[in-house]
Amino acid sequence: MTRVNDSYQHLKAGYLFPEIGRRVRAFSEQHPAATVIRLGIGDVTEPLAPAIVAAMRAAVDELGQRETFRGYGPEQGYDFLLDAIREHDYAARGVTLGRDEIFVSDGGKCDGGNLQELFAPDAKIAVTDPVYPVYVDSNVMAGRGGPVGPDGRHPGLLYLPATAENRFVPAPPTEHADVVYLCSPNNPTGAVATHAQLAAWVAWARANDALLVFDAAYEAYLTDPSLPRSIYEIPGATECAVELRSFSKRAGFTGVRCAFLVVPRGLVGRTSLGQQVSLNAMWARRHTTKFNGASYVVQRGAAAVYTPEGKAETRAQIDFYMENARLLREGLAASGLAVFGGEHAPYLWIATPGGAPSWDFFDRLLAEAHLVGTPGAGFGPSGEGYFRLSAFNSRANVEEAVRRLARMFAAR
Repeated sequence: MTRVNDSYQHLKAGYLFPEIGRRVRAFSEQHPAATVIRLGIGDVTEPLAPAIVAAMRAAVDELGQRETFRGYGPEQGYDFLLDAIREHDYAARGVTLGRDEIFVSDGGKCDGGNLQELFAPDAKIAVTDPVYPVYVDSNVMAGRGGPVGPDGRHPGLLYLPATAENRFVPAPPTEHADVVYLCSPNNPTGAVATHAQLAAWVAWARANDALLVFDAAYEAYLTDPSLPRSIYEIPGATECAVELRSFSKRAGFTGVRCAFLVVPRGLVGRTSLGQQVSLNAMWARRHTTKFNGASYVVQRGAAAVYTPEGKAETRAQIDFYMENARLLREGLAASGLAVFGGEHAPYLWIATPGGAPSWDFFDRLLAEAHLVGTPGAGFGPSGEGYFRLSAFNSRANVEEAVRRLARMFAAR
């Protein structure tokens, strides 16, 4: 019999979103007449922007002609997309990057999970808590977590509680950590780190020879232009941080799949013998060995996001989702719930009434209002007592959800 990786046995029983799906299916089978509105998983609902569709159709036509057919592309990404990213996402914010510092992929989730392959088996990993589950689970799979304890934490990881008291943006730790995962705008809390807060993290990372993994998948949802969209807006960050970006939420690519990871040339790590090595070179080796590149059609679609038409059309979609977030935020507050987020991110972070366990609130919301959200406990121990709702839905569903919430809490 094949020996297996024991670390998989240290994962919690089920990944968060499949468990939500299981409970919703069971409820629907028992109540077939109920119309369930899903405000849980953060999947987009609006169709691809016309500029993106047109670019992808033209790319398909190219592949249908011998003269313009393309096979394997460059694993790191086509120059036309790399240059669009450099110009619009970074140069426009005063950040200079080279083509060889950007790696196009098929998803930020994949990059976030795969990046840990660069870290030593005994590297100390720190995560904010609550946290996007992939950061934790991928490191547990790699053997850095250990069996989950009675407090819901893996003893091998360092948890940095994000609470209402620190406005859901933890300060750098006093304990040692080799790698810290940060996300701003944050999933699940919707919180945003300021320039000063990110500057403190960069200063800490440089002083402690640590690496920051900065997830900026939701940067397009920032409504305040003074807030940082990239960790590289902070001086010194190119020496201590990688950055995850995605087209999933900014352009509706959840089913199309395209993202990129920035690994600056100046980033270095050290081997067990103390030798300095380039993290950029290591990731390039990993990326080109295990990935054949995002498809040409998809990359043409991603490049269209940066055209004047693409910018306007995707901006309108983001504004649509943020209007949904406003309606939910105001409706939740009117129902007497304490709500956070929803101003610079498509997620609303709700304190459960009376501090009820988040899975209990999930079941209650489903049973009484036929609404689906995400229990905060699924994002980590500090998420207990909170609940996440997503603004990704139709306007009609959001308005109906607000009405149902009002009726549910008015009856109490």
